[in-house]
Amino acid sequence: MFSSLTDTLKLSSGYEIPCVGFGTYLTPDGDTCVNSVKAALAAGYRHIDTAEFYMNEDGVGRGIARSGVPRGDIFVTTKVWNTHQGYDSTLAAFDASLKKLGLDYLDLYLVHWPVAKDFADDYRKGLFPTWRAMERLVDEGLVRTIGVCNSLRHHLETLFGECNIPPAVNQIEFHFGFADPDQLEAAEFSKANGMVVEAWAPLCRGRAFGNPVLKAVAEKYGKSEAQILVRWCIQHDTLPLPKTATLSRIPENADVFDFEISTEDMTALDAVKSVGRLGPHPDQGKY
Repeated sequence: MFSSLTDTLKLSSGYEIPCVGFGTYLTPDGDTCVNSVKAALAAGYRHIDTAEFYMNEDGVGRGIARSGVPRGDIFVTTKVWNTHQGYDSTLAAFDASLKKLGLDYLDLYLVHWPVAKDFADDYRKGLFPTWRAMERLVDEGLVRTIGVCNSLRHHLETLFGECNIPPAVNQIEFHFGFADPDQLEAAEFSKANGMVVEAWAPLCRGRAFGNPVLKAVAEKYGKSEAQILVRWCIQHDTLPLPKTATLSRIPENADVFDFEISTEDMTALDAVKSVGRLGPHPDQGKY
């Protein structure tokens, strides 16, 4: 089991990815984003996750540049948004993201959703040319690893049948209080096929705080509820991406390596279903 934020998982691309990432969804661009990224790197995070859709790539890039941490020590992820699915549009979106981040390469580039609104009738018309563009970016040395987000088993099986470079990561909604069968199947299928599963919204966007089971487990271990939620993801063999713009909570959320939740307590936490889905179903194609 991991002992620190700098411990890594081996990706199918051959690269290493730090076992916990710092999420930036809904973190406003500008000083808030810059300062939160700097604080995360100062706290020991070496994995920063953003996306074109978050509209804060500029702030993330400036936070990285001002952190004093060497670029080679930081694993940076961004994502192509749905309206840019397609071969040429993906390449253009990548160029724009890289410029905003102020970087000369990406560690990980992801397809944000498998089913985009513009291709809701047949998601493959968008996904396949998008993936070919991402494979080209790998071949050109601009991206080290490529992957997907929010992909269920049938999306992955379809992509595996088409790709030259298989996706190394599947970033999906995975958190306490959410036990959708499709999502759980996607996690297990991804792992069985050599993919790292990243868990977005591991803190349940605050909706789980105060849950009596979660609260009791946190009190038992002398940890915050957020720390239990992050640790729960790790013990489910997923890579959590906790997000906060509150500077004092950034190191706290990462302090999850000096304890282990017992099997009994994991079972109790797993039995809670009250949080539910936070994002749309991956087949909806609403964006």
